[in-house]
Amino acid sequence: MPAMQSINVNNSPQVPGLRAQRLQAVAAARRAMAFVSVAMLVLGFSAGLEAHGVSGKDAVFLQGLQGQAIGPLLYLGAKHMVTGYDHLLFLVGVIFFLYRLKDVLLYVSLFTIGHSTTLLLGVLGGIHANPFLIDAVIGFSVVYKAFENMDGFKRFFGRNIDTRFAVLVFGFFHGFGLATKLQEFALSPNGLVVNIVSFNVGVEIGQFLALTGILIALTYWRTREGFLRHAFATNAIVMACGFLLVGYQLSGYFLPVL
Repeated sequence: MPAMQSINVNNSPQVPGLRAQRLQAVAAARRAMAFVSVAMLVLGFSAGLEAHGVSGKDAVFLQGLQGQAIGPLLYLGAKHMVTGYDHLLFLVGVIFFLYRLKDVLLYVSLFTIGHSTTLLLGVLGGIHANPFLIDAVIGFSVVYKAFENMDGFKRFFGRNIDTRFAVLVFGFFHGFGLATKLQEFALSPNGLVVNIVSFNVGVEIGQFLALTGILIALTYWRTREGFLRHAFATNAIVMACGFLLVGYQLSGYFLPVL
């Protein structure tokens, strides 16, 4: 094997270009990890970090909600998904290398089954967990998918994890993360089932809108020459964002509120 590698390096006219691409990818990955290190250092000295949730007028509305409110809950569910940076980063990772629509539908369906199940069970079934820890796992899901897209599992461990199973499992955590946001409020039992189902449907609407935009952008980018050349660096940045989310949530869990 060493001899074969030596022949390829010395005789292939494409090697200089490949070397340059690899150096660029490594440099981008190092910059991304440097950003994460600095950001996590800053977060390490921050106190009172809270998991992102429902706030402002939306929080006031939920707190005072009595009876069914299908329309507003549809809107809140869609808004939470469209503005949920952690959910969007994970979805970007999931569909980054999916070219066939049936594959996109399969993986998105698994994710939907997962987060719908735990969203409904968490709120209606009264299952509780610390929101910081749940959101830390959600951040790790972003790290996992980006690492897989970079072929990390095969390079370092010799095999890949079943992506379908992983997307389903992480979907459970994403849904539970949504549930913990709603559990912060003393929701009235009057019309609760209809309202939570409406919120979940709104989440699916928001997911559809977000995925449409992401797919349009990815489809266009894939027609450009630089897509595969920058895919590694892009996923390194996505992974860095995942590490940042994990660090943020763990800081909120371990650091006391001053």
